Amino acid sequence: MQSLEKIIEKVIKEYNEYRSPEATARRISMNDKSFKIGLTGHFCYTCGFYDYFDDFKILLEETGLKTKITEIKEIEEGAIVKFTMES
Repeated sequence: MQSLEKIIEKVIKEYNEYRSPEATARRISMNDKSFKIGLTGHFCYTCGFYDYFDDFKILLEETGLKTKITEIKEIEEGAIVKFTMES
């Protein structure tokens, strides 16, 4: 689980480096099968609000971590996105 934690933190850092302050990621929770990422900011809604979540998923895939988005909860100024590990 620790290596998963390191991967997620690395992806969050990279994501924020290129997308913050428009979209900023932070880890909300994690277990061995899924994790939740909070994405907040001043999103470009005309570009596609959900594209920001897919961008995070693509960064995960580039590290070799295959996930699927299984839940999106919209909140003020963003969303909490649940990623579930794929086998």
